[in-house]
Amino acid sequence: MDVLIPTYNRPAALAVTLTSLLAQGLPLRVVISDQGEAEARARPEVQAAARVLEAYGHALVWHRHRPRRGLAEQRDFLLGEARGPHALFLDDDVILGPDALLPLLDTLQAEACGFVGYGLIGLSFRDEERPHEQAVEYWRGPVTPETVTPESPAWARHRLHNAANLYHVGRDVSGPLRYRVAWIGGCVLYDVAALRAVGGFSFWPQLPPNHCGEDVLAQLKVMARFGGCGLLPSRAYHQELATTIVDRRVDAPRVLAI
Repeated sequence: MDVLIPTYNRPAALAVTLTSLLAQGLPLRVVISDQGEAEARARPEVQAAARVLEAYGHALVWHRHRPRRGLAEQRDFLLGEARGPHALFLDDDVILGPDALLPLLDTLQAEACGFVGYGLIGLSFRDEERPHEQAVEYWRGPVTPETVTPESPAWARHRLHNAANLYHVGRDVSGPLRYRVAWIGGCVLYDVAALRAVGGFSFWPQLPPNHCGEDVLAQLKVMARFGGCGLLPSRAYHQELATTIVDRRVDAPRVLAI
């Protein structure tokens, strides 16, 4: 499986993310596209994590990809580096629980849909219950295409991914259970052919360098044509760092057509 990681000025977080790939039980080809002001690969904590991954037989590919042209261009570059039929886009501030990837892969293959992902859990909120945000729409049959837009009622599904909602909802789930999503941030396994069929992130020239929502727009396009779902219980955790995208005035799914 290809694991595609965009990173910017987060070497310590990247090292943690890389370390969490060790307990996945799958051979991985990890592609890192670094746009940081200093090269993350030069940091000892990143080198240590990389050495351990390589010692366990995983392949690492490093790219110093500058200048920065925005996250959509960064993801477009990474998609171009994918070599296999399945690619996990993993943010550089995510911790995967043990054996997290096989349920995603099994579900993607069984459903023959465009993507399957884990919403991220922020465990600093584990003592904060938000029942008003915890509605789950489970798929009762096969995952099928559906169109979601910022104006549609289905957009409200994103609230399930706030804080630690997935932790609370998933505690009693033996799973894996598929559920309907608006989008998933940070940990999404794609059918590479499906993502490329809708253009991937090739819309990046239509956005200014400072933008957000590029992953959302790509997922909405894939979901409308091939379908997509989230998986419970989630096995992906957010490191809860401050965002590196400070200027969020240009939101891709609100300024570009799905």
